[in-house]
Amino acid sequence: MARLLDFAGKRKAFTYLGCALSGISQLLSFGPFVCIWFVARDLIEVAPNWQNATNIATYGWAAVALAAASIIVYFCALMCTHLAAFRTATNMRKATTEHLMRLPLGFFDTHATGELRRIIDGCAAQTETLLAHMLPDCAGSVVMVVGMLVMLFAFDWRLGVSCLVAVVISIACLMSMMSGKGMEFMKQYMGALTSMNKTGTEYVRGIPVVKVFQQTVYSFKAFHDSITEYAAMAQNYAVNFCRPPQVTQLTVLNGLVIFLVPTAILLAPGEGDFARFLTNFAFYAIFSAIIPTAMTKLMFMSEAAQMAGDAMSEVGKLLDTPALPVPATPRRTNGTDIAFDNVSFTYEGAAAPALDGVTFAAPAASTVALVGPSGSGKSTAASLVPRFWDVSAGSVRIGGTDVRDMDPADLMGQVAFVFQTNQLFAQSLADNVRAARPDATDDEVLAALSAAQCDDIVAKLPQGINTQLGTGGAYLSGGEVQRVALARAILKDAPIVVLDEATAFADPENEALIQRALAHLAAGRTVLMIAHRLSTVVGADNIVVLDGGHVAEQGTHAQLVAAGGLYARMWGDYEQAVSWKIASDATKTGSAAPGAAAAKGGDAR
Repeated sequence: MARLLDFAGKRKAFTYLGCALSGISQLLSFGPFVCIWFVARDLIEVAPNWQNATNIATYGWAAVALAAASIIVYFCALMCTHLAAFRTATNMRKATTEHLMRLPLGFFDTHATGELRRIIDGCAAQTETLLAHMLPDCAGSVVMVVGMLVMLFAFDWRLGVSCLVAVVISIACLMSMMSGKGMEFMKQYMGALTSMNKTGTEYVRGIPVVKVFQQTVYSFKAFHDSITEYAAMAQNYAVNFCRPPQVTQLTVLNGLVIFLVPTAILLAPGEGDFARFLTNFAFYAIFSAIIPTAMTKLMFMSEAAQMAGDAMSEVGKLLDTPALPVPATPRRTNGTDIAFDNVSFTYEGAAAPALDGVTFAAPAASTVALVGPSGSGKSTAASLVPRFWDVSAGSVRIGGTDVRDMDPADLMGQVAFVFQTNQLFAQSLADNVRAARPDATDDEVLAALSAAQCDDIVAKLPQGINTQLGTGGAYLSGGEVQRVALARAILKDAPIVVLDEATAFADPENEALIQRALAHLAAGRTVLMIAHRLSTVVGADNIVVLDGGHVAEQGTHAQLVAAGGLYARMWGDYEQAVSWKIASDATKTGSAAPGAAAAKGGDAR
């Protein structure tokens, strides 16, 4: 709770003030019951001469005034706690978002967006409910319980004890549901919600595939299993674990007369002042109605506290995730060359290293290609340059400076990225390109778009570069999105470019345009490219062939083909693939059937 309230900042005091006001409100709410006792006393004392009870109206107005005061004070309490809760939720979202910005970019490869969204937004919403409503209600409930105990013994302790039996049984039932097993159930509940968030996000993204193949949610096994697991867990918790204590609690709370009436019957014959005894009995019969309310508030409070505790645990795990280390005295680079010196890297939890003893260099303004079979470590090696991850051993240097000794902001300013899949925001085309350099003018944005071969995209959009993209606006094809991503990289004008085969999924027309844009982007820059299509690396200054996390060989295209190693075999497979033809069964000579298309662009596997 202390860590949660720290997020409230200066408004933490509002939380304490709100809880205090809620307690005062509960004390005021006892006033009408006391007034009822006075009314009952006066009426019984003068019965049947009711006209002699002259203070009834006074007690009635006092009860109304106390009830109104209780409501007003409670409203002020909620205003205070809401102010603190809103600030807490806002600061929590800011803190988690800002911390995410300081984490290594590789962190986002291992954590689903649905999971992070639940932590940033869902957990903050849960704590907001706790602070705004449940916490003041808890303070009021504590005061209510204490005041109730005082009231129970204020008039007739024997009748009070009979009412207290139900309270003791109710609290015992609540404690059983809040036991270690109950907390474990709550952790499973929150874990099931996280799982559904993760798999639900994946399912929504995969709906086009599901619909094309006429499948249902049952075919998306991960999502279906998470729903089934959540349903089974919730049913087990509600039916098998909570039902017995809840049934017992509700029975005793709503059947207080089973304790009060027998006690009154046993005590009545020995009472000397029967009128006072009858007055006390009437008071306890009416006052016992607030006992279920108090216990219900405590029950909901316990559930909210468990959920908020789990939410804070998830937020705490995220905030405790080590940020990307920033050197105390950052060093600047002395050039734009890249050097891998005996680099090794192992993913967390992996048994074998993804890279082991990798050494190669990319001189300034040169193009170096990384090729190799799937899983050979190409993407891992490229991701170490911008510090998506930090090396386990060895070093990655830019201009002679270890990237770990550079300020992360300076490092990001040195490197531009173009990947196979790129994200456009639901903003204008200009704002999407300007993400690379927010202070760029419209003319600079247009120049970058033109260099990225996007003139046709700008021409077809109704408001040009000011056209909204995404929901409620225009949509671009995959190849067009790739060209816009290239425009970003061109506008950034970074001296080092990391390419993850930007043409892998482009159609022939877009591929030609992307190749021209890449040529403009690479001019005069150090380029490290991950190549799947070998035709794109023939002109590279150096080709590094990775296999199983090791450098199998490196050299120019001609040198590697002449060496007859892994690259030569991959090149032979590639040449064979591009010569494949699609032919009908009737064609026996191996020539393509009329209208058949040549299978171009085989991937290097």
